Amino acid sequence: MDSILKITFLLHLLLITLLVLEPVAVATHWSRKKTYLLEADDLVTSLPGQPRVNFRHYSGYVTVNEKNGRALFYWFYESSTLPDEKSLVLWLNGGPGCSSVGYGATQEIGPFLVDSDGQALKFNPYSWNTEANLLFLESPIGVGFSYSNTSSDYDNLGDDFTAQDAYTFLHQWFLKFPLYRKRIFYIAGESYAGKYVPELAELIHDKNKDPSLFINLGGILLGNPETCDAEDWKGLIDYAWSHAIVSDETHKTIKESCDFYSNDTWSNEDCRQGVEEVFKQYNEIDIYSLYTSVCIGNSTINSEDKSVKVMFKSTSKLMPRILGGYDPCLDDYARYYYNRADVQKALHVSDGRNLRNWNICNMTVFNYWSDRKESMLPIYKKLIAAGLRIWVYSGDTDGRVPVLSTRYCLSSLGLRITEAWRPWYHQKQVGGWLQEYEGLTFATFRGAGHAVPIFKPSESLAFFSAFLSGESPPFQR
Repeated sequence: MDSILKITFLLHLLLITLLVLEPVAVATHWSRKKTYLLEADDLVTSLPGQPRVNFRHYSGYVTVNEKNGRALFYWFYESSTLPDEKSLVLWLNGGPGCSSVGYGATQEIGPFLVDSDGQALKFNPYSWNTEANLLFLESPIGVGFSYSNTSSDYDNLGDDFTAQDAYTFLHQWFLKFPLYRKRIFYIAGESYAGKYVPELAELIHDKNKDPSLFINLGGILLGNPETCDAEDWKGLIDYAWSHAIVSDETHKTIKESCDFYSNDTWSNEDCRQGVEEVFKQYNEIDIYSLYTSVCIGNSTINSEDKSVKVMFKSTSKLMPRILGGYDPCLDDYARYYYNRADVQKALHVSDGRNLRNWNICNMTVFNYWSDRKESMLPIYKKLIAAGLRIWVYSGDTDGRVPVLSTRYCLSSLGLRITEAWRPWYHQKQVGGWLQEYEGLTFATFRGAGHAVPIFKPSESLAFFSAFLSGESPPFQR
């Protein structure tokens, strides 16, 4: 390379570095310089309201099907320390139909949380990117900014379709970010991602038999996950009764009339009415967080939209879709922020004029869902046999996928207990309880709702760090 080319190259690198809101040291090795050039188009340089930070973040689209014009939106945050050495973690939210950007990145574990007026962002000191490089994916198409130009694609939405597109996304994303290709890779998520995460992990595991497709999968981390439909339903009903949400009579009716293992569950009228009564009572509080207040007043969501939506399908044991999360107001703030023209332009979603309509959850995705596995337990067994790390955690004040559901599911695996049930500690206080099985670790978070990091940000970060290291959280004060 002659002197003129060298000067041009260095000026290009300097320009990219200066565009970041707080300058960081320019990496010295060639592979990092080369990566800057490959990633430059997706570098986020002027996100409205963003606090000053010392790490880079990127967002944009990855095409997963050229013919149909199918593209998934991602947002990637480098680790705030030693990004070249830290592992890569993919975070998924569920629904199906809800945004990992709107929930995971914006309300839970990302470095930027949308402020209460939807006008700005505030820094999250408990962001998980302090421990790893974080990748958020809006999946499948129809979720958030992700889309397809072929309408028939939406007729195929389901578990397998989502896993295949997410797998394709990863390989295409690694072409943009080749330095992460061989990193230890983990998949994490919550709620209906209890299906997404194991299914994607299984696909990666199976495809890894081809060395050219190898992804260095280390394990999965699941929070309040939907796992086995029948056991999840039983846990939901028993939890509501044991926490005084419904009467003894309603609980007895459901226990006597509902067979959650049967495809004819909802054909029994007594069963239907009993379950409807459970959700009628949950409409009075927040099913995701039993002991906190609901949002009242300034929310733009009307009272009907705040209520629990129960959709019984006669041929399926599909769990009900319930709009919202811990605080419907937070959903409103995110909706306002991500529909701003300047925000969409900064995130490489639109040109700032032709805007995309962003919603935190898309009920159409749920309504079109055509393929669903009833149980993840066979996949758990497969991944355990493969030696992958599997940690599951539950906020114990969540009524949507309650701790009882997860305990019922894990119990049915019949795993040998290696470390008995006992408390784990954070900052000398009980963070929850934990039990270790052969091939799986299960923990509770004391006083946390469905989206654990919202309620217990410091504890969840410490737990995440323990997961990455493969070491149990502290068992002494």
